[in-house]
Amino acid sequence: MTKQIKIILNTFGGRISGSARQRMVEQALQKAGLDFDLQATDHPGHGIELARQATEAGWPIVVAAGGDGTINEVVNGLVQAAGDGEAGTLGILPLGTANDLADGLGLPQELNAACQRLARGQTRLIDVGQVNDRYFANNSAVGLEPVVTHIHDQMRWIKGNARYITAALKAIVTAKPWNMEITWDDGHFAGSVILVSVGNTNRTGGEFYMTPHAKVDDGLLDFIFAADLSRLQLVKLLPQTFSGKHIHHPGITYTQTTQLTIVSAPTPIQADGEIFDHNATHITYRIIPQKLRVIQ
Repeated sequence: MTKQIKIILNTFGGRISGSARQRMVEQALQKAGLDFDLQATDHPGHGIELARQATEAGWPIVVAAGGDGTINEVVNGLVQAAGDGEAGTLGILPLGTANDLADGLGLPQELNAACQRLARGQTRLIDVGQVNDRYFANNSAVGLEPVVTHIHDQMRWIKGNARYITAALKAIVTAKPWNMEITWDDGHFAGSVILVSVGNTNRTGGEFYMTPHAKVDDGLLDFIFAADLSRLQLVKLLPQTFSGKHIHHPGITYTQTTQLTIVSAPTPIQADGEIFDHNATHITYRIIPQKLRVIQ
């Protein structure tokens, strides 16, 4: 039988590791009756290459088996290969810590159940965001949030979502604002900004509902930015991000747009939890409606 599903597996990090992760994935796929070809990534960015190659080779379904970073790489490969057309079909086996996009799509985290969803094959079209030359399916940010991401990546001794919360508190302690000029569809702001968070879905980092009203298929990016808040204000706001109530604070602006331009003092940028630029000064966001078909 011709193999119909290409699996791109991240064997590093997450809830399962190494060769044991690969065996478990293969067994779950076989149990679901799926015919597949599996290839593991072996360096950062490899998932982009593999997904692009899989699309160009004619694979109808490409599955990201890993966390949000793995999904981001596969999405970038699929969208790059698609050009101006609809991207190839994405499947997800959520093996990461946060699994924000998978949860937003209503996918089960249990591996066998996730494979059954692949076997069922029901799909929907979702929007894709773009920040400079990088695509994202879930969330992107500049300012404080990617600083949190960087600290999070260094704290491997703390497991689970507690690591995101600890990293956020540590980042707040040293937080300094960026001078930014922000322009969107019907607005403009210039001044000191501590963070900008852009959502295609409503959650990031497993716990933080930074853009709580965002929908993955409405043709809009939701975003917030916070003016120069004090460290004490940021600490008080942090628990409110677990429910999305932070958007009601007078120091925070929450709105929607199809495009967003930021001119800033050098800032890192993250896309789906992956930092891809540490010193960006000109940042452009846009939404690409109904770009990606996903299995859910």
